[in-house]
Amino acid sequence: MKFLRKLLTALIILATLGVGMLFALQNKTPVPLDLLVYTFEPRSLALWVLSAFAIGGFLGMLACSAILVRQKASLGSANRQLAKSRAELGRLQDNAGTEISST
Repeated sequence: MKFLRKLLTALIILATLGVGMLFALQNKTPVPLDLLVYTFEPRSLALWVLSAFAIGGFLGMLACSAILVRQKASLGSANRQLAKSRAELGRLQDNAGTEISST
């Protein structure tokens, strides 16, 4: 199963690179990029589109990793609370068992 997942990931990466290369070859027209306060010199349309795609992917991974870190911290806190509650439950059960046997 692990091999199949790696193979599928490799195929998806190769297909994405292939489509990106075909897109770059078909869109060589130089286009300036105007960002309100700064205008970049004309580059190929493919460069601007693929750059935007890559930056968006990177920012998406960054946002997801921030969410994952927060969830792991919350899970760690919940696990500590669970361990504390289980320890208290065990102590209370031991106390209840000794009180019943002493009467």
